[in-house]
Amino acid sequence: MGVSRSRGLRDERFAAPVDHPMERRINMTKSELIDAVAAAADVSKSDAEKTIGAFFDTVVAETKKGNKVAWPGFGAFSTTKRAARTGRNPQTGAPVKIAASTAMKFSASSTLKSTLNGK
Repeated sequence: MGVSRSRGLRDERFAAPVDHPMERRINMTKSELIDAVAAAADVSKSDAEKTIGAFFDTVVAETKKGNKVAWPGFGAFSTTKRAARTGRNPQTGAPVKIAASTAMKFSASSTLKSTLNGK
């Protein structure tokens, strides 16, 4: 028998079958991404890390200026403005002011959507 769920560990009595989608790993770490890019591009891990870092720095800098950054066949990064609004504290129900903000947005290209959906 497993350990209590309150400690963050899986209780074997309630475990999903191994091939269940919820049991699959859903995250790739930064170091795993760097390893994968280095292997795919046949470059050093250091060069892959610099390139990925430069890519993200460029995307952030350009979208911060209000520009859209697009990669054909993959998608586009842009920003969207969120207006100030009044929310509610879920515990007390009291109104809470939520400040206006800018959020990053990614729009997948039709090519990427087709690839992901097997079309």
